[in-house]
Amino acid sequence: MSRHNETAPILVLGGTGKTGQRVVKRLIEQGQPVRIGSREAALPFDWDAPETWAPVVEGTRAIYIAYHPDLAVPGALKTVGGFVETALRAGVKRMILLSGRGEEEAEQVEQMLISSGADWTIVRASWFFQNFSETFLAEALNSGEVALPIGDVKEPFIDVDDIAEIAAAALIDPAHIGKLYEVTGPELLSFPEAIAGIAEATGRPIRYQQIPAADYKAAMEQAGVPEDMISLVLYLFTTVLDGRNANVTDGVDQALGRQPRRFADYAQRTARAGVWSVETPLAV
Repeated sequence: MSRHNETAPILVLGGTGKTGQRVVKRLIEQGQPVRIGSREAALPFDWDAPETWAPVVEGTRAIYIAYHPDLAVPGALKTVGGFVETALRAGVKRMILLSGRGEEEAEQVEQMLISSGADWTIVRASWFFQNFSETFLAEALNSGEVALPIGDVKEPFIDVDDIAEIAAAALIDPAHIGKLYEVTGPELLSFPEAIAGIAEATGRPIRYQQIPAADYKAAMEQAGVPEDMISLVLYLFTTVLDGRNANVTDGVDQALGRQPRRFADYAQRTARAGVWSVETPLAV
């Protein structure tokens, strides 16, 4: 059974991913013992290998669940449900789930966790700022031309650092138990507007072009993107990003007592770091 004391580690699944690595960093900065759940860890964790789950869970006191690649993929409910059962059998009740805003499949996973008997917190997030700098989009931005199957639909993009701050707080503070935080940034932006903001931050032109979903699919196939990832990306762009999320929430304020970070600040900060191959970004 798991030890329920302050010296037991907190398990961060996806601990090397966009949100997970930031959760790990914040926990360590606060002096918390951490166990990273990943295939490359000393004690490997693999969503596709259930036999790896129990050894990684054993002896931990709380778990951050970030399912890869996304809760919208087929089989996610069954897989995450199996993992939650494994954790509960090991005596670990405290679980924080990263979920996706506007995804019906993700909401099914949320309901499973809520009814599981776990001490849960859910962070239901909109599209990440960092998808522009830590995914395939960064390469397109560096080329000076971005082509996506989406037009003027608005999305309240959110900074992953806000998500990580909420998750780290929830893993430590029991005041967050039983809370569902639907988190967004403070403003609505379309993809063309977001990319224009990045162009301003970098001080160079970046052309945006809306293309048909079929053309985008063909381009991903030509680039050798795996079929399951193609299906997921197309689902996100053509279904989830259909305008259903075109409103902002106060989830960050509810969880942290402050306003969420702004996209323009992220763009300036990321440009200064040279992520988009910019030598002299514009001054703030």
